[in-house]
Amino acid sequence: MNVITRLPFLAELDDGADDKFAIPEREGKRRRYRTIWISDIHLGTRGCNAKMLIDFLDSVDSDTMYLVGDIIDGWRLKRRFYWPAAHNDVVWRVMKRAKRGTRVIYIPGNHDEMFRQFTGLSFGGVEIRRKAIHETVDGRKLLVLHGDEFDTIMLAHRWLAFIGDAAYTMLMRVNIIVNAVRQRMGLPYWSLSKMAKHKVKNAVEFISRFEEVVAHEAGSRGVDGVVCGHIHNAEIREIAGVEYYNDGDWVEGCTALVEHFDGRMEVLHWADEIARRTAEEPSRIAA
Repeated sequence: MNVITRLPFLAELDDGADDKFAIPEREGKRRRYRTIWISDIHLGTRGCNAKMLIDFLDSVDSDTMYLVGDIIDGWRLKRRFYWPAAHNDVVWRVMKRAKRGTRVIYIPGNHDEMFRQFTGLSFGGVEIRRKAIHETVDGRKLLVLHGDEFDTIMLAHRWLAFIGDAAYTMLMRVNIIVNAVRQRMGLPYWSLSKMAKHKVKNAVEFISRFEEVVAHEAGSRGVDGVVCGHIHNAEIREIAGVEYYNDGDWVEGCTALVEHFDGRMEVLHWADEIARRTAEEPSRIAA
């Protein structure tokens, strides 16, 4: 409970202020979707791309938003408390969205498992659930859950998961340095950790096996598909007749899964969106 009570936004829930942003909300027209899924933000860590997520939240809107776990990194916060203003801004943007009518459903993951004890309750208009069934506009039923339930390393050897988390933390620190240098050189965001994960054979095999296990479980529950996070690997594919969707993360890939109003599903790669927008700015100014 110590980590929860130290989170600044919880103490400010009922003080009546509407705008608490260190980074002001961007005005203008937003791209609308029926549903948005995001996960693995890892607020409370230096690897979290909070400013890029803020750009995303200021650019899109939806009828429903799912927060599919590991939104806050309780594991890391227990070791060292880190909570910059931008991380508070992410939380307040989500809560303001709920206040203005978006249905926001929060499904805690393994890194923010301390919130699972509040399953069935709502905080600031955000519903906390262990899992959910989402029905698309064209009637497909999708199981929504974080995904750590199917990670045999997490279930059988929890201590290995913590060791893996420490190694991942080191890689993310290098990633921050690399991208700081790239930013000074005028280059777009690039994920070192994502590249490394896709080059290592064991990691590729683990991702593939994880996807198959999750899809099989979804099929056994009689749903049409499944949406999860957990492994930081955005994906849309069909596995044995089951639609598998992973919304990715906001540490490495900076991705979100969206449902269009015609039922079409798409992964948005926000680093690419920003790079495209930046490239278009000189031509707009010239015009």
